[in-house]
Amino acid sequence: MRIRISLIRVFSLICCLTFCMAAFADVKRKTVTPKDGDRIDVLLRRAGLDPAVYSEPFIRINKTRLGKDNQLLLGVKYSLPEKSDLPANPTPPKPKKYQIVPIFGKAYEHVDYVDDKLKGATYYLVSGHGGPDPGAQTNYGEAVLSEDEYAYDVILRLARYLISHQALVHVVIRDPDDGIRDDAVLANDDHETCLGAEIPLDQVQRLGQRADSIDGLYKTERKGYCRSVFIHIDSRSKDERIDIFFYHFMKSVRGERLANILRDKMEQKYKKHQPNRGFTGTVKERNLYVLRETNPVGVFLELGNLQNSLDRQRFLIAKNREAMARWISEGLIEDYRLEKKQRK
Repeated sequence: MRIRISLIRVFSLICCLTFCMAAFADVKRKTVTPKDGDRIDVLLRRAGLDPAVYSEPFIRINKTRLGKDNQLLLGVKYSLPEKSDLPANPTPPKPKKYQIVPIFGKAYEHVDYVDDKLKGATYYLVSGHGGPDPGAQTNYGEAVLSEDEYAYDVILRLARYLISHQALVHVVIRDPDDGIRDDAVLANDDHETCLGAEIPLDQVQRLGQRADSIDGLYKTERKGYCRSVFIHIDSRSKDERIDIFFYHFMKSVRGERLANILRDKMEQKYKKHQPNRGFTGTVKERNLYVLRETNPVGVFLELGNLQNSLDRQRFLIAKNREAMARWISEGLIEDYRLEKKQRK
């Protein structure tokens, strides 16, 4: 009987020590809190860990703290995996093709190829205004929000998605200092250039410079599927809410198709994520300079009303800017698929 009691005590002591060691080990783990818009790969790279190696153990040790589809949640502390979390004989990860794009900024410059859905497609991406012209502006507390900064951030995020599907992407308006930013208030500057050239203040000269830059690139490539995407943010009465709307050049069959695909994609996403909200975005034809004076089929997007406090949430929240970029990319993939199907 005494032996049996002793064994029970020993077993209990071992269990207690094991639990304490596990708890102590967990306490010793380094933790990190994600920034708005972070994905697991970005979070791991910021912590100096290779996502190809550490993504699986990160998900495993943080499973109960992750959202749907393993999304990071704001305000939650996540434990960083260590070498001891890796399997004893790990299967070497398959080498992943990727591209380094410095204009995305250090946190986002590494772009893994996820598939080849857009291989053979070329895009010319243009964010509105820039340089000496900030576009629409509004006061937000002590800050001033500018159209060019938010349009540029969405363009960069869109470019990143397109490159991940192996498209050839030209970011026509670019800023050497501002990569993809996850802040709500994006600081203003006038460092933007048009493919490295100073942007003129005169509107006609500015638009002509963009059109000439696109056509110059187009003439050197001029093969296969090419599309231009122009992104702006509108400025209207503070009381007027608007949904994303789309313009195509007059009588452009392909431009109208692309605009309608993008509009339908947005409506589909709003039905899924905000089912009771509705979507009132429209497609119209317009004789806009950048659509008229450029050869590639183009589409012009207005993302919302910068003056309206509710519309502003579409721009201020980084994950909303990310969502818009992702949804636009999905529409562009659909348009490319249809174009290839028609050409067969």
